[in-house]
Amino acid sequence: MDASPSKDDLGRRADTPRFVTGSTMRHVLVMTGTGAAGLVAIFIVDLVSLLYISWLNDPSMTAGVGLATVVMFFTISINVGLMIPVGALVSRALGARRPDDARRLATSCSILMTAIAAAISAVVLVMLPVILKALGAHDRTYDVALSFLWIALPTNAVMALGMGLSTVLRAAGDAKRSMYATLSVAVVTVFLDPILIFGLDMRSDGAAMTINIARLVTAYVSFRYVTRIHNLLAAPSWSGMLHDARPFLAIAVPAILTNIAAPAANAFFTGVVARFGDQIIAASAIIDRVTPVAFAGLFALAGAIGPVLGQNWGAQRYDRMKQILKDALSVTVVYVACVWLILFLVRGLLTQAFNAPAQTAELVQFFCQLSGLIWLFIGLVLVSNASFNNLGYPLLSTFFNWGRATLGMIPFAYFGAQIAGPKGALVGIGLGSVAFGIAAVITAFWTIRRLERQAVPVA
Repeated sequence: MDASPSKDDLGRRADTPRFVTGSTMRHVLVMTGTGAAGLVAIFIVDLVSLLYISWLNDPSMTAGVGLATVVMFFTISINVGLMIPVGALVSRALGARRPDDARRLATSCSILMTAIAAAISAVVLVMLPVILKALGAHDRTYDVALSFLWIALPTNAVMALGMGLSTVLRAAGDAKRSMYATLSVAVVTVFLDPILIFGLDMRSDGAAMTINIARLVTAYVSFRYVTRIHNLLAAPSWSGMLHDARPFLAIAVPAILTNIAAPAANAFFTGVVARFGDQIIAASAIIDRVTPVAFAGLFALAGAIGPVLGQNWGAQRYDRMKQILKDALSVTVVYVACVWLILFLVRGLLTQAFNAPAQTAELVQFFCQLSGLIWLFIGLVLVSNASFNNLGYPLLSTFFNWGRATLGMIPFAYFGAQIAGPKGALVGIGLGSVAFGIAAVITAFWTIRRLERQAVPVA
């Protein structure tokens, strides 16, 4: 008997969405690995720029760039929130085998994401004097931060477009090209930063200009991949955008509210420690740049399981959805343990690389010793939030993120600083994350079980 597959079998196999078959752990690891490489590239832009700035041996300039990145973290977090509906809607349409809907959604969502990011940037630029004063900026630190942001913030919309198109690639299962697009950020930064900061003596303004150029390159590369390789963009239309705006905003609004909890908490922490002087602000800036690079795997993991869950939800594979969540939690625990050990071992070398003065070095090294406690439970919240956002429960994500950023942080960080200074504030952040991390995971499994009970069988 001829056991070779028929043409119909081959056609069905080619149309099968990538994530609804095969090992769930393999999908989680591949998507996380490629996503982490891309995210590390993005975060290294800030880390390398701050490293170069620290070599100028001007604590006020280092502190100014650090405060500027606190503000940029706010706009980037909104962009990340806008990415979530792009990935959720496009991956769901692909999982349900509706390619025309996927193309329309990819187009509409990318345009909406870019427009909203542009509007947010305009508002933040107008409010900069108030924002920077509230963060504790003064004198030269204020001037450096203000100049940096006036250069870098206007291209936030370009960054949003690049992030949106990269998310379309990931929704299609093309993690490799999504990684290539984001890696272009690192290539541009490594090449241009030394030239603009030192060669042309533009100092912190040169670092801001490099960010603009890197964003343009990433948006272009992502656009080429989405159009040339996957044909996942269509001619935009007002009717299509109006049709898609409602489901987009239904996910985006709570996702944004969720994501701005982190920069709000970060701004609060910066304000708490700012009264201890520029050396402590500089330490906070270094921690803020090292943390995303070190724990990029957790951010990548949260982004990775979204398309995987979305496609399996579209295919009504609830057994696989539960396993995907279990796999993600296993990866979280192992990853945090490995990074914690590495940070503990390199803490001295790290502060030497930044030419950190005594107080700065002491706080950064203390963070390295404590980082695992803090980020294990934050990681649990991140993974759970990715599940909530992609499975139709975005308000739960908002609740857990803001709960951790308020009840789980503000009183702990404030009273910790009152008792033991900046170190006490760091300990408070770790302690306040424990209950929210555990509760978020339990709730994530509950949402999948509820979806399964409510499901209508596919005919």
